[in-house]
Amino acid sequence: MPAPLGKLSVEHFLAEYWQKQPCLIRQAFPGFTPELEGDDLAGLACEPMAESRIVTGSFPEHDWSLRNGPFGDADFAGLPETRWTLLVQDVEKHYPPLMELMEQFCFLPGWRLDDLMISYAAPGGSVGPHVDQYDVFLLQAEGQRRWQVSGQYDPALLEDCALNVLKTFEPEQEWLLEPGDMLYLPPGVAHHGVALTAGMTWSIGLRAPDVADLLMAMGERLAGDTVARYQDPDLKADGRSGEIDSKALERLKQLMSAPLNDEPGFRRFAGEFLTRFRLAQEPAPPDESLSADELVTQLAAGAQLFRNPWTRLAWVETADGALLFAAGTGFECSIALAQRLCARTEPDLSGFPLDDRDFATLSELVDTGHFAWID
Repeated sequence: MPAPLGKLSVEHFLAEYWQKQPCLIRQAFPGFTPELEGDDLAGLACEPMAESRIVTGSFPEHDWSLRNGPFGDADFAGLPETRWTLLVQDVEKHYPPLMELMEQFCFLPGWRLDDLMISYAAPGGSVGPHVDQYDVFLLQAEGQRRWQVSGQYDPALLEDCALNVLKTFEPEQEWLLEPGDMLYLPPGVAHHGVALTAGMTWSIGLRAPDVADLLMAMGERLAGDTVARYQDPDLKADGRSGEIDSKALERLKQLMSAPLNDEPGFRRFAGEFLTRFRLAQEPAPPDESLSADELVTQLAAGAQLFRNPWTRLAWVETADGALLFAAGTGFECSIALAQRLCARTEPDLSGFPLDDRDFATLSELVDTGHFAWID
């Protein structure tokens, strides 16, 4: 599957642009026609399980307002003709056919992909100049949108505003995007998008856990275990009352770093955490369980599996194969199966050699709701 990078090779994009500088890709998706329309997005924003927002206002007037969904027909009927934006998160999980769009970004680590956020904007619609701390690809799906970006900016935010809008913004670069064009932005670049006509922008966001996320998750994991406590059997009196001396500081540092230096334990922690991080909804198990023998029969008959759109997959290599993680739970299997399940939403297993362990893992994945049969 070719990467949606226009004339750029994956190697060139990663070397010159990835987490370094913005990159405009004209016709990344030539002749792009969105599978969803504005009315479809509005309908999804009315669902209780969808995370949605409506933003009104403009820059530099700073007359911003924010409302969170779910919404009703009256909310949309009361909107003005200009300067508003509807945003809905995780659209590809609510509408699984859009998972195919996400698969076109497989040149990036799969565990880094977060979600497809779709915004529909009236003319003049915007969410204000702001800065994200994650990578994002902004695909123009419908209409025209002007994007302005700047690497140098005053980070001060507007006071008493529900949005993280910059007080001031002076663009360094500017582009007009048409349907099929895509703009890549690395973390830390200020950007401001304004709809020139009514239309949609599809945002493919990347996940980027920070140190606090990782340390809190590690602490939560250790809280349920019997772990080592601080010890100082070689303590000697020195008369410096109240001092936390260099030896004590070193012992504390070693105590804290011990879980990180436990290689098998840290691999499992990373897989569990990264397949749960920012997961908005847990996959639900099916009504009836499936044995490994029944799985063999189904696959032999040509049945096709489909990954639950809410299931995040990742794997780490082990001494005898792979540990595949699905939404925070680890399953032992072969490396070949782990790769195949992670590569596509509908993995092709016809004629694929599976051993007993792989069959057992597949049946568990189906029983726990991470995969289902396509009718």
